[in-house]
Amino acid sequence: MSKIIDGKILAEKIKDKITREIHELNGPRPNLAIILIGERPDSELYVSLKEREAKKVGIDTHLYKCPENINERELLKIIKCLNDDKLIDAILVQLPLPAAIDTATIMLALDPAKDVDGFQPENLEKLLKSCESPDLMPPVFAVVLEMLKSIDYKIANKQVCVIFNSDIFGKSLAHVLKCRGAITEILKVGDKNLAEHSRQADVLITAAGQSKFIKQNMIKQDAVIIDIGISRQSGKVVGDVDFENVKNKAGYITPVPGGVGPMTIAMAFKNTLELYKKRQIK
Repeated sequence: MSKIIDGKILAEKIKDKITREIHELNGPRPNLAIILIGERPDSELYVSLKEREAKKVGIDTHLYKCPENINERELLKIIKCLNDDKLIDAILVQLPLPAAIDTATIMLALDPAKDVDGFQPENLEKLLKSCESPDLMPPVFAVVLEMLKSIDYKIANKQVCVIFNSDIFGKSLAHVLKCRGAITEILKVGDKNLAEHSRQADVLITAAGQSKFIKQNMIKQDAVIIDIGISRQSGKVVGDVDFENVKNKAGYITPVPGGVGPMTIAMAFKNTLELYKKRQIK
């Protein structure tokens, strides 16, 4: 039976530390603006969780809920206002965006100094151009590193496979892991011989959004499995990994829900606090 990497427990530790630090600052609270477009149930759920948990740690949230049919120009106006708003320390755009809106254009419009997710092109360029620790690590990348740290797993010289559906995500995460000595391979769901490659991985990280497609025959004995993928099956939130099918073969595994999700929220709050502190120094 695999050992569970419990994201809820790890997230609580991070949030406790953030709460203490905000309390000790004894000043105005950090302010996080969240932009939500449309009425996707999963996005609405994530945002409500972020709002609830932010309140607990001492971060004030400002929700900008936009209709599904908002046009790009109107959305860019909102972002410009938030970039210029001296009250706002950090901005989070809830993804995915509607098909009519170009995500790259929206991310480019964000003030790099307020970009919680670290995917604004200027911030991403800093991350990818060297192996020095960036000012701000994208939350989901920080989650992967923190989870490996929590089980005292050294990835230097280990075979790591990243399965993804976004080039920016897959290649960027692979870079972060290579910088820490891992031998990385990036794959897409439709790649030929996917299972043959994934079976070689000491660490398998999947973010494809394909319900339970990772089966026992696709993983190495005692591999560490980090499941970032989220989708719905029969009304339930599930990951890319068929948990019941692989749990007796994996060494460590993250559950869905309760794995990467809570940790990603905690890391977004950590970034919010860091952005707030930088603005206070200025």
